[in-house]
Amino acid sequence: MKDGLHPTYYSDAVVTCVCGSTFKTGSTQKEVRVDICSSCHPFFTGKQKLVDTEGRIDRFRKKYASVGAAKK
Repeated sequence: MKDGLHPTYYSDAVVTCVCGSTFKTGSTQKEVRVDICSSCHPFFTGKQKLVDTEGRIDRFRKKYASVGAAKK
């Protein structure tokens, strides 16, 4: 293997989110700043909202209801 080919790997790199949460991980950068993390993401916090515009989900279920029933 050639020396100096790969970047330096930091096993104790600090990830900082805009919400203030920090954690350590491995990276080629010493410090990483992110906009969203598992502490503030709506999916992980349970505050996720499903936006159904114009009843698209209901139309999809109605359209393919017979396909699912035929396979059973």
